[in-house]
Amino acid sequence: MSAQIKHHCWDTLITNALVFDGSGELPEEIDIAIESGQIVAKGLHLDGNLAKTVVNAEGKWLMPGLMDIHTHMDLEIEIAPGLPEVIRHGTTSVLIGNCSLGISFGKQDDNGQNPIVDCFTRVENMPKKFLQRVVDKINWDNTADYLDHLEEVTLGANVIALLPHSMLRVEVMGLQNSVSRPPSATELHAMERLLNNAIDEGYVGMSTDGLPFHYMAIDPNLELRIPTQHASQTELKRLLDILRNRDRVWQATPAATNPLKALKQFLFTSGRLYKKALRTTALVALDFEGRRGGVYSLLRFSKLLNSRLFKGHFHFQALSSSFKMWSDGAVTPLWEDMDSTRALIAKDYEDIEGRLQLMHDPEWQAQFRKDWFKNKSGVPAMLVRMGVLGANFACELGRMTMDGCAIEQWDGQNLQDIYERLLQHQASQGKSGSLNAEEHDIFESFPMPIQDDAEFFMHALRTWDRGFRWHLIAANSDIKATKAALFDEYTLPGFNDSGAHLTNLAFYDGNLVSLKLAQQESLQLVAKTVSRLTREPAEFLGVDTGTLALGAAADIILVDPEALAGHDEDKGRKMVYREALEQNQMLNRSDGVVTHVWVGGQVAMNESGFNADLGKHKMGKLLRFKPRSKGHGK
Repeated sequence: MSAQIKHHCWDTLITNALVFDGSGELPEEIDIAIESGQIVAKGLHLDGNLAKTVVNAEGKWLMPGLMDIHTHMDLEIEIAPGLPEVIRHGTTSVLIGNCSLGISFGKQDDNGQNPIVDCFTRVENMPKKFLQRVVDKINWDNTADYLDHLEEVTLGANVIALLPHSMLRVEVMGLQNSVSRPPSATELHAMERLLNNAIDEGYVGMSTDGLPFHYMAIDPNLELRIPTQHASQTELKRLLDILRNRDRVWQATPAATNPLKALKQFLFTSGRLYKKALRTTALVALDFEGRRGGVYSLLRFSKLLNSRLFKGHFHFQALSSSFKMWSDGAVTPLWEDMDSTRALIAKDYEDIEGRLQLMHDPEWQAQFRKDWFKNKSGVPAMLVRMGVLGANFACELGRMTMDGCAIEQWDGQNLQDIYERLLQHQASQGKSGSLNAEEHDIFESFPMPIQDDAEFFMHALRTWDRGFRWHLIAANSDIKATKAALFDEYTLPGFNDSGAHLTNLAFYDGNLVSLKLAQQESLQLVAKTVSRLTREPAEFLGVDTGTLALGAAADIILVDPEALAGHDEDKGRKMVYREALEQNQMLNRSDGVVTHVWVGGQVAMNESGFNADLGKHKMGKLLRFKPRSKGHGK
């Protein structure tokens, strides 16, 4: 058990912890010594006199730092490189370049166009002014220099990079051509060359996207989807063949409304059809509210792809909690697939006047009513729920909860209840129905009589715009289905979308929720879950992290199991103004669950809070692809 000690003094000795080493095996109570950023000794009762600092971790769980496999932290790295909201929850490695978007080719500004702002704004719900701050900081123009830049940034966590396909197309074809025509033979060869170069440089793979509500944000492209969605199957296959042959990863998002196309794309993982399996991680194993139980079909499909029949290497990504999404009025990804609300979302986030003008247009109002009722009843609604006509299910007042809205007394209230009180108020000519005098006055401002719930919602949007803030649960309300997806052998936990949808989502604590759910079952499942959040994704991506082996980087966290058991992910979500980002952001608070974080052997956080050097002094590092040993993987 004990390892030979080669040095006379250690920087840090962590004692008395219950240690989960990332292997999936049951934990042991041992001590771990750190020196020069590495784990240099493990064993029982190591000599504290040999350490400069001794941390007594009695009653705590020690494990490798957790990995977040689906983030858009590419942008925050340039503004707040310490990544404190990542570190807070025990995550020490993040994967960037997801969903075909990133900044690996630099600004890519050509002929006055701004591809980063154009692509990111609506897809990831990020204000243009924040994105422009990032663009203004960019001083590289190729994939190699970007990785070299990441080597120099004062990172608080480790970073792993995918090559984003949308930006690859823009680099070769220019923005306008990338969304208006197929590539020429010369351009396709250029894409292949750049992808091969990126692989040589250390990118772990490539990301694409097929979600139908991912639109551009700047004229003349407001009705066009992001560049990756304009690629043919032939283009995709040629690029994926490079990933396959070079044992890299494909992060995929399927064409959700085209099942046949999605099936063809997922079959690219097949080793039987293509001679060698393609390592594929895909969005997403969620149990959507409109198709309850549908996640089990996805899990069976994943098992089939990985079976002896197809010989794939395929993993859906899974989320550990309910998929709760907030909306600033009509600004929500859930409404990008309706013509009327998509027109509102296309307006700049700060353009309240532009949205108001549009909402007073009778033609827009007629279109909104058409969209609203299409999603509520009849055959179209059934097809929407089946995913044939889209994925919208956000037109049901009974599923919307007011949260952070301009009318404080409505916070926490179901929107259907508010609407029914309005109906009662109007039926009684203002004599009953309202909760109090303030709500009475609010109800008096509504059209009399209110025609229906569509008119109720339109009036609220016109009156309060982004201040009419609400949320709903779009998926994973059934804990049994959530666990089935989370702990399935062919999923990877971590569909957290950290760093994106700044006012819509908050899943930074997703890894901790996975551990909490495992804790409710058994210590054995905790051990397995630690492996699935550390060593397994590291091996899948081909990077050197996720273990407590001697000589490994000392990326280590301590978790308080009692605090973990009491963590409430819903109560921990809140809107916080972040000075570094100069705007509000939906975040999580899991204070007390993770007590200590070491990144590269340096203290990033302890019981007193963040290290003052976080973001100022380099702790994390770029993790480039590391060739796997022979026989590794499938």
